[in-house]
Amino acid sequence: MKRIAVIGGGITGITTAYTLAKRGLDVTVYEKHRYAAMETSFANGGQLSASNAEVWNNWQTVMKGIKWMSRRDAPLLVNPKPSWHKLSWFAEFIAAIPQYEKNTTETARLAIAARDHLFAWAQEEGIDFDLKKQGILHIYRDKAGFDHAEKVSRLLAAGGLERRSVTPEEMKSIEPTLAGNYYGGFFTESDSTGDIHKFTNGLADAIKRLGVKTCYGHTVTELSADERNAWVTALDGTEQSRDTFDGVVICAGVGSRGLAKKLGDRVNIYPVKGYSITVELDDEASQKAAPTVSLLDDATKIVTSRLGDGRFRVAGTAEFSGYNRDIKDDRIRPLTRWVEQCFPGVCTRKVVPWAGLRPMLPNMMPRVGPGRLPTVFYNTGHGHLGWTLSAITAELVAESVTGDSR
Repeated sequence: MKRIAVIGGGITGITTAYTLAKRGLDVTVYEKHRYAAMETSFANGGQLSASNAEVWNNWQTVMKGIKWMSRRDAPLLVNPKPSWHKLSWFAEFIAAIPQYEKNTTETARLAIAARDHLFAWAQEEGIDFDLKKQGILHIYRDKAGFDHAEKVSRLLAAGGLERRSVTPEEMKSIEPTLAGNYYGGFFTESDSTGDIHKFTNGLADAIKRLGVKTCYGHTVTELSADERNAWVTALDGTEQSRDTFDGVVICAGVGSRGLAKKLGDRVNIYPVKGYSITVELDDEASQKAAPTVSLLDDATKIVTSRLGDGRFRVAGTAEFSGYNRDIKDDRIRPLTRWVEQCFPGVCTRKVVPWAGLRPMLPNMMPRVGPGRLPTVFYNTGHGHLGWTLSAITAELVAESVTGDSR
């Protein structure tokens, strides 16, 4: 039986461990936190959204980033302070613009393939994660945004996704609580939402039942490999351990770049900070005034999910400011204001803020598969679609490790 180490206990690490264990491998997960899903998989927007598969590599995104540099509350904020990491990332981002259409279509195809796996796992393992299969509604306030979305719809359709345009009147029937004036929208009935943290922890319990060894609270300090083995050195408080494996899979989010360098690979992930708020719906009026259908506001880059009866998750913005994890008030306030404008009946007295670092590669596509050495594999760099793509990339990397396609 092959012994495989998985580095990272977020959504990609836990799903990877699950697919490997289901194939009969001896798996060990290393996670620096005491529990699974404590960083980027903690409080994201909640959408399982093939309809959000559009990659960002276009000149429109570049121009918006330049225009918004002076706005601290901008949906896309780039810290102008230069670094070689940031400059190299943006150079490769621009170089990937010619692949915009192909990568958008491929991402949609992957997102659709991921659904069946994720839902099947949840059913098989009895995981309750506040799943809502009520679709996602994209909203547009002007013709320019709507026309761009129409072009994107054609790319998504090439990947197998069906989404339809809807009038303002149809939008109101889909989500009656939505306030404001809109030019139109697009509705994807096959998309869904759920709590990523609850799902990941449910699957983390499942991998233990499958015999996976979970080393929580273990920080990987050294990592090396050759043609036949991989070695992981980890620190648990003051105690250090070193183990030998037949292979290693890097699922370490924004930490993957540094680990890849130790293994002789270049994985140019940049941390792109996203923010969320969880609005606690403590009163009946707020529960009735909050939407049940998931929304995506393309102009503000805000997404929403209803998590059970009592929570309303609102997430968005992209901030290029290195590995800074601070929760900034001027990035949280626009999310709260958006709720108050679009859903004025929701009480925002009790709002829980959060920020996480999305691991993004310049071409917006995840790195899935082998590294330079035959004992090294990657499942990382999913950007804003880690939750959406996690199940299919876990299956793909498991196939790569075992040579067994199902």
